[in-house]
Amino acid sequence: MRRISRLTRVAVGVASLALAATACGGTSSGGDGGGDDKGLAIAYDVGGKGDQSFNDAAYAGLERAKKEFGYKTADIEPTDGETDADKEQRLTSLAKQGYNPVIGVGFAYGPAMKAVAAKYPDTTFGIVDSVVEGKNVASLVFAENEASYLAGVTAAKATKTNTVGFVGGVNVPLIHKFQAGYEQGVKDTNPKVKVISQYLTQTAEEGGFASPDKGKAAAEGQIEKKADVVYAAAGLSGQGVIEAAAKAKVWAIGVDSDQYKQGALAKYKDSILTSALKDIDGAVFALAKSVEDGKPLTGTHTFDLKSDGVGLSDSNPKFAEIPGAEEAVAKAKAGIVDGSIKVATE
Repeated sequence: MRRISRLTRVAVGVASLALAATACGGTSSGGDGGGDDKGLAIAYDVGGKGDQSFNDAAYAGLERAKKEFGYKTADIEPTDGETDADKEQRLTSLAKQGYNPVIGVGFAYGPAMKAVAAKYPDTTFGIVDSVVEGKNVASLVFAENEASYLAGVTAAKATKTNTVGFVGGVNVPLIHKFQAGYEQGVKDTNPKVKVISQYLTQTAEEGGFASPDKGKAAAEGQIEKKADVVYAAAGLSGQGVIEAAAKAKVWAIGVDSDQYKQGALAKYKDSILTSALKDIDGAVFALAKSVEDGKPLTGTHTFDLKSDGVGLSDSNPKFAEIPGAEEAVAKAKAGIVDGSIKVATE
């Protein structure tokens, strides 16, 4: 089947890339490596490893760096109800142990990253989904709205009820980008299609990114209102959305990773029509490689459709069976890349 979009796996040297860093905390695990050489360490966002989405994509980048460079790595889980001070302590501990680079996965670690990076100028820090100013900080940010636009195009082509849904984990600007792109993609494709949008919580502390039960309940409510395609930008909570869609025999659209391929979601995969992708693993690896090469990346780098830093999966063979979907997505992607389609962020 013809590929619609292909995410790059090595981003080093691409001028349009964007780098950022965040961090979470908990227990750490060291990898195998030679001597005392310590390389990449990542601190997960809410939901932690095993979310089959955002955090797992970062872990894939860590595993790739570990294999390629043969050094020790660490990955740290978040803790419930943690403060900025907890995050700062976690980043400080990793830097003190000699890990380089240290990457925080998630926008919530902006304040902690800014404070710790200034204290450890010889360590390269990275933050995903946020911009932190600092001479030794790389901000890795993504055009989620562009990938979400393609998801919206697909939803508009796939719906038979002319009603589709969006479930956002937390009501924050980052997730607004997903919603805005998705709603615009739907409306530009078929103005008759209604979009039902809902946020699970107002703050991350309330579990919006880490509560599959909340995601399932929200999706069930939208499905009761005739939504037959539901897109979730909700981290671990998105698993509940996918479960609800599979139970109701409607379509789910995944996020960040190609969720059709995730082992933990295998029993639901036939209901995962596509996923809006972010090349988080490629960004994580790129930063690790730049440090290993002695030319650490710093500043803000944006991963967008033009650089293949975001995209749309077509792993599910059923995608090709949706009338006009492949052609519509290809046309939309070309328009976004050449600038004739401007995708909203709010």
